Amino acid sequence: MTPLTKIQAATVVNHNESLFANSADHGEDCLSTVSCKSSITLEMVAAGLPDGSLVKYCVYGLGAIGGLIAGRLAAAGVEVTAVARGETLDAVRTNGLIVLDGDENSATGSHVQVSDDPRALPAPDCVIVAVKATALSDIADDLAELVAGGATILTAMNGIPWWFFDGFGGDLEGTALNSVDPGARVQRLLPASRTAGAVVHLSSSVPAPGVVRHRAGRRLVVGPAIGADRARSEEYVADLTAAGFDAELTDDIRREIWFKLWGNMSLNPISMLTGATMDLILDDPYLHDFVERCMREAATVGDRLGLPIDQSPRDRLRHTRKLGAAKTSMLQDAEAGRLIELDQLVGAVVELADLTGTDTPSMNALLGLSRVHAGVHGLRRAGVSP
Repeated sequence: MTPLTKIQAATVVNHNESLFANSADHGEDCLSTVSCKSSITLEMVAAGLPDGSLVKYCVYGLGAIGGLIAGRLAAAGVEVTAVARGETLDAVRTNGLIVLDGDENSATGSHVQVSDDPRALPAPDCVIVAVKATALSDIADDLAELVAGGATILTAMNGIPWWFFDGFGGDLEGTALNSVDPGARVQRLLPASRTAGAVVHLSSSVPAPGVVRHRAGRRLVVGPAIGADRARSEEYVADLTAAGFDAELTDDIRREIWFKLWGNMSLNPISMLTGATMDLILDDPYLHDFVERCMREAATVGDRLGLPIDQSPRDRLRHTRKLGAAKTSMLQDAEAGRLIELDQLVGAVVELADLTGTDTPSMNALLGLSRVHAGVHGLRRAGVSP
């Protein structure tokens, strides 16, 4: 077992059904008995043990979601490599990829081959893309090279993906949203025929580089971007299930993506603007009403897209309120000075409202307030179209 020193708390990113999760502790985690109040039992495992899987995975991005997926796959004996940079790259090379289970004093460490250059890794069959949506354009060329080498793509990201309208049919067939993929660059590089999507319904955090704490939930919904390509998605579901996730296959991945977006598109920017946790926002009657209006507008957009929502805003928010004093990922990104996923979560909905002729005054106001705030505070990429 590789000895590990005390791990200082670092950036936290949380996901669950609504993209809301309890913010992780900013105290100290311990993976050794040196100078620690408690100890954590660390079991080191090696990736690539035979388990029947024939798919070789590469996880691009070892954050809260990518790190958890890579760590679980490796611990299950599935062959997996990873692309990471900076402190995360150094930590995984030195200590392996560590997954902590909730607040339990146990952890699994996996020896995962990792590099900041995907060309230095063995050729994968599937690349699981688990980066922030704001980083997609920066890695698109790398992904295109991997696809050209025979790999497929499985996206585990927030918001509307670049491939959403490929194979969609109707008047919007092949549409590239400017808020998601300006100039359709990513769409040209990464064909939907080589892509599947994964909708993430779980909570995890990154207490330190190369360390992921699994908080709650295990559900992953997987489906092909093009319906005819179901067999590959079935393989992904089998491997993710073997890795301990509640993975399920869907033939309508777009509807799953839209439902999750409907639940998190308004509370994320409101929390970023106010600095408030979910309980404070939803306990304010005026803000609660505003969130409901945003959700009703987005539901109308979904109806016109053929993606109806079978839940009322009030029922959805009642579920969200049970999460208590939770921080959204957008608030956590803003507090850390990182680029926020505003265009992918909110701009995309407003752009689709324009394309479908839907009146969305509340969403328009929320987007305007949020993008001005983000621009002033350096949270939105310069040069992005309003």
